[in-house]
Amino acid sequence: MKEKLEELYKKFESQVALMKNQAEVLNLKAEYLGKKGALTETLKSLKQATVEEKKVIGPLANDIKDKVQKQVSQKLAEIEKKEINQKLEKSKIDISFRDSMKDKGHFHGGLHPVTIIQQEIEDIFISMGFDVLDGPHIEDEFHNFEALNIPSDHPARDMQDTFWFHDDKTPDGKRHLLRTHTSSIQVRGMTSRKPPFRFIAPGKAFRCERTDASHEMVFHQLEGMMVGKDISVSNLIYFMKTLLREIFKKEVEVRLRPGFFPFVEPGFELDMKCLICGGKGCSVCKQTGWVEVLPCGMIHPNVLKAGKIDPDEYNGFAFGLGLDRLVMMKYGIEDIRHLHSGDLRFVSQFRGF
Repeated sequence: MKEKLEELYKKFESQVALMKNQAEVLNLKAEYLGKKGALTETLKSLKQATVEEKKVIGPLANDIKDKVQKQVSQKLAEIEKKEINQKLEKSKIDISFRDSMKDKGHFHGGLHPVTIIQQEIEDIFISMGFDVLDGPHIEDEFHNFEALNIPSDHPARDMQDTFWFHDDKTPDGKRHLLRTHTSSIQVRGMTSRKPPFRFIAPGKAFRCERTDASHEMVFHQLEGMMVGKDISVSNLIYFMKTLLREIFKKEVEVRLRPGFFPFVEPGFELDMKCLICGGKGCSVCKQTGWVEVLPCGMIHPNVLKAGKIDPDEYNGFAFGLGLDRLVMMKYGIEDIRHLHSGDLRFVSQFRGF
């Protein structure tokens, strides 16, 4: 009986090795382990064996049965893996071979020019010790206006400038709106850290404006703030000129004009000579030869108080950068609407940057 079982198992091994598909393996399993299978029939004959024979043959039979089950499972897995690999081989696409993909009319993806510039600016400021913050698109009146020293009667609150939500007010009675500038992140930044600190906050902003060559309802900004002791306008100018020089890889001609912004005092308009027309005048610079890129100034004491910072002990500067306009200057784009058109022919030009 023992020899018969061992011979039966050797026969199974030689057969299962030749199986090429799952159906054949399952049929072979039935031939040995089914109700009328060879191994099953052999085990039935144990009834006629002596007690001593059963002690030897019983464990051997169970061991062979387990081995058959194990080999069947291994063979099925092996066949399945082989079939999967064959299917993958037939449908394989070599995405690493760029030239062959071009020949077939396929092109790799790329970053939007605004994203390229934003990442570049983030790297510049990080190298100068600034953190990068983020904030919500849907804001309340406190963070978007009141904390930035913009009173309730300020023109920026009128419907032609702000997208308001007709929903329930916040627990303290404030209305919700789409943020009109990324300056709201400055408020959140001030309340979450202690001076001295410096950070930037890039993101989208929303205003109900008439669209033209240099204005859009949805646009990109980058705010920045530095708070500490004995900070002056000279510090502000240094960081702004360093930023523009690093972006354009050359010295950029700038001018500083007095400007009014409720959240800074004194406030300035930092303009750069238009790189589209070289200062001669075009639709982007409105024929002036200059493009406003950096409204800035020294942080108003009321804004510091709203951020829970003592204005008698600390001061600082803040600025807001128009990312879209900076992209236009960088790449010589004459109309801001190209940036938001969703036209892949336009975006594809920047794959190499």
